[in-house]
Amino acid sequence: MRLDEAAAVRTNRLTRDYGAGRGLFDLDIEVGAGEVFGYLGPNGAGKTTTIRLLMGLARPTRGSASIFGLDCQSQAVEVKRHVGYVAGEPPQFGALRGRDVIAYLGAMAGGVDQAYVKQLSERLELDLSRRFREYSTGNKKKLVLVVAFMHRPRLLILDEPTSGLDPLNQQEFYVMVREAQQDGATVFLSSHVLSEVEHICDRVGIIRSGHLVKVASLEDLHQIRMHRVEIEFARDVPVEAIRRAVGVDGVTVENYRVRCVVRGSFEPLMGALGGAHVVNLSSHEPSLEEAFLAYYSGAEKEEVASPC
Repeated sequence: MRLDEAAAVRTNRLTRDYGAGRGLFDLDIEVGAGEVFGYLGPNGAGKTTTIRLLMGLARPTRGSASIFGLDCQSQAVEVKRHVGYVAGEPPQFGALRGRDVIAYLGAMAGGVDQAYVKQLSERLELDLSRRFREYSTGNKKKLVLVVAFMHRPRLLILDEPTSGLDPLNQQEFYVMVREAQQDGATVFLSSHVLSEVEHICDRVGIIRSGHLVKVASLEDLHQIRMHRVEIEFARDVPVEAIRRAVGVDGVTVENYRVRCVVRGSFEPLMGALGGAHVVNLSSHEPSLEEAFLAYYSGAEKEEVASPC
């Protein structure tokens, strides 16, 4: 099989067992070339373990993983030539300036386009003249992003790449990912933020407690996504219309204040509010763990309640 014919990422019963139920177990996934694949799960679910196995930084207990048909263990050096990698915890470069880190790692990669490096650093508002130890957490993350993208790799493996970035830099990162995909790159991106993967991913693998729960399309994610909403009214509360709205449940009323949970689109709720005098409306997305627990406990109840 030629390199360009192989799946970008493939695992077969990939397992790293740390004991006491901790680790990664029997992971089977396949990511096609040119795809942006989100790897979604709460903290501690096994995302970083998976990525370390793909990068040859940890050895599996059993099973295998390959990148473009290259074995992630026995051909780890060759694998790294095709990958731009962002670790969950950035490496430490001490007194080296940002431009020195770029020069050193760029030389190891066989040379990079300095004009492209300059463009990336300017887009992320990163000052390459400062020493690494002087960088904030966000600037350290920007530097490793520049390093990952600068040699235009065929595959980007990114572990929680937006943690530490401010909202404007997060948006710029999303644009960079889309541009890399348009140039033919594949992206494997881990996150614990549901809304993040909705921005840029074609498909999502959902992992929980070391096990792959499902591989979902973006449409499937709407079943899991939820928001806690609080609405304050000046006068009469259209509570029955809110309760009838599709995707709205857990409705409670206290004086002129309504609290509820919205799953999927906000359209039905907004339709129910038509004509009402809304003073204030706030919404927040619960943690992914909360969303998973709510979704899967609900699914289990439906399964138990359904007739044989």
